[in-house]
Amino acid sequence: MNTKLYKFIELFLLFVVMPILFSVERLTVWFKVVLGGLGFLYILCILIKEEQLEFKISKTIKWKKFWKFTLLKLSIIAVITTSFVAITAPESLFVVLINKPLLWFVILLIYSSLSVYPQELIFRNFFFKRYKPLVKNSTLFIYLNAILFALAHLFFQNTLVILLTFVGGLFFAHTYNKTDSTLLVTLEHAIYGSWLFTVGMGTILGFPG
Repeated sequence: MNTKLYKFIELFLLFVVMPILFSVERLTVWFKVVLGGLGFLYILCILIKEEQLEFKISKTIKWKKFWKFTLLKLSIIAVITTSFVAITAPESLFVVLINKPLLWFVILLIYSSLSVYPQELIFRNFFFKRYKPLVKNSTLFIYLNAILFALAHLFFQNTLVILLTFVGGLFFAHTYNKTDSTLLVTLEHAIYGSWLFTVGMGTILGFPG
């Protein structure tokens, strides 16, 4: 199960075929749920048995550097997205935070723990450990990861979502490539995703409003 050919086929089925199937409207929700569940269980088994997944926090994390660059990127994202929402949908600007603060808090809590972490476990931890040896060029590998991360959101059938997740994928892939930390990339993902929901872009990303 560790041959290059097997891994290439595995990558294609998990990260290309499955997202395309999820975007097919004719397939039932239950089929997609079962397919996604089986895919996640398979990835988790591979991580634990073959990639030696360990649930621990590294003692060598450079927290100061992480927060410096993450907050810098967040500042840029905040300016761009606030301007975008203010121009294109001013009625949505901070609407959930202002009108439903409790819902806002609960959703962010659920999103960060039940959505972001599994995504990073799959697209960064598993993807990097499993497939990075197959692609010698680090920059090319990061772009490949970002493209497939965006493809995983194809079911939204929204060009803006694809663009946002591609850019986010570049950020997350770069962070994981530099730090090798699922914790840090999960925090970064949660921060940016939470901001998009807060600023008023949650609807296109599947957040309830």
